[in-house]
Amino acid sequence: MGQIVFDNHYVRLPERFYSPQDPVPVREPGSIRLNLPLAEDLGIDTQWLASEAGTAMLAGNYLPEGAEPIATAYAGHQFGGFNPQLGDGRAVLLGEIRARNGRRFDLQLKGSGPTPYSRGGDGRSPLGPVLREYILCEAMHRLDVPTTRALAAVTSGERVMRESVLPGAVLARVASSHIRIGTFQYFAARKDTEALHLLTDHVIARHYPELEDSENRIAALLGAVVARQAQLIAKWQMLGFIHGVMNTDNVLISGETIDYGPCAFMDEFNPEQVYSSIDHGGRYAYRNQPGIAHWNLSCLANSLIPILHNDQEHAIALAQSALDRFPDLFLEANSLGAARKLGLQAIEAGDVPLVDDLWRLMAEQRLDFTLTFRRLADLADETNRTGTVAELLEFPDALQPWLDRWRERAAREPTSAADRQAVMYAANPVFIPRNHLVEAAIAAATDNNDFAIFHQLAELLENPTSYAPELRHFASPPRPEEIVQQTFCGT
Repeated sequence: MGQIVFDNHYVRLPERFYSPQDPVPVREPGSIRLNLPLAEDLGIDTQWLASEAGTAMLAGNYLPEGAEPIATAYAGHQFGGFNPQLGDGRAVLLGEIRARNGRRFDLQLKGSGPTPYSRGGDGRSPLGPVLREYILCEAMHRLDVPTTRALAAVTSGERVMRESVLPGAVLARVASSHIRIGTFQYFAARKDTEALHLLTDHVIARHYPELEDSENRIAALLGAVVARQAQLIAKWQMLGFIHGVMNTDNVLISGETIDYGPCAFMDEFNPEQVYSSIDHGGRYAYRNQPGIAHWNLSCLANSLIPILHNDQEHAIALAQSALDRFPDLFLEANSLGAARKLGLQAIEAGDVPLVDDLWRLMAEQRLDFTLTFRRLADLADETNRTGTVAELLEFPDALQPWLDRWRERAAREPTSAADRQAVMYAANPVFIPRNHLVEAAIAAATDNNDFAIFHQLAELLENPTSYAPELRHFASPPRPEEIVQQTFCGT
């Protein structure tokens, strides 16, 4: 068996889907962190991956046997404005790996040099965005959120120019695929119905094989993508996660989270919260994410209309029918998520004011999002004092009437207090990639070549729900001088 076993399919599509592109070698590749458990799952020889040759591959200096590197083409709505020509401007897809479980995954290098889609950019990545994506995407995976993964982060031994001169790095990213809403938009904008059919066939075979025998496979695909996006956004909302750039080129058809540029987890709850330095109008604020997801899906539907049905009116009706399911699917997923966070089996009609009042009080009292729900989990069974976060958050008096209502409602559940608490602990992490900690890790690595904080965070976030008092630093909200007001794309 080789070091990596590739099983490439996307590259078999016509060349208008991509451009053949080798990664551009870097000066001096050096390993920062390897995700060996992920490598094991992918069937990659971990001993080889940790070797000098493996590091060279991860940096783009060596192409393993079977790799067929490409940069993929796509379009996208960026902050509402359509760009018909985007594509992988600083990433190269080395090939597809057949994992041990039989699923196929893309292996992509980010920061691997310019491509035909770079639009004048250098195709490189500073160290900071590579470390941010590694921490965030792996944390999301542990939090049970569908996401791209990080196989490795490596230094390039080169400097890149952004606002200042910064050390460079490359991220090896793994995804179920990199096919986006923007991929469909790319061909729809060119009225290339043949490509739309080919792309649809490829997506169904790869991600939705259960739809193969559907009466209208394309309508079924749209409905399935709508359902996955509803589930994904509900998970984001239940964790206080703000993506920051929900452009259609950042929406994967597989239903995974992608692009960890200006994303962030909220500290104090604020439904209007925006972190991204380029989101001046709050388009992608926390409260807007479900609506934006729905809007993005309408762009996918619009792209599919030419192939949904021979009769355009019927095609539009099919698309609208699929899109109309999103609000209910999202509310159902969001309600289930809220129930788990509150220790309830379901949110009943009479519970809606209870839930709404909690969000209102959290905003009014400026309560920490993560710690509020974790502290509620502590209170679900007050006979258990193990791992409590009471030292990090005690509720204000203004919350006491609500707590009385919640306790009375929880007492009507058929489960024991201990069982409810177990469910709540699983649904309410104590550790998230807090903005100030991520920024501290990036600053130490960028300024002093010190990766200790980065490694600490990466390891801690592998078990986000298990608290011990000696780890309070990593669970605590930022002090006023540590608050991160803005996050950046880093491109």
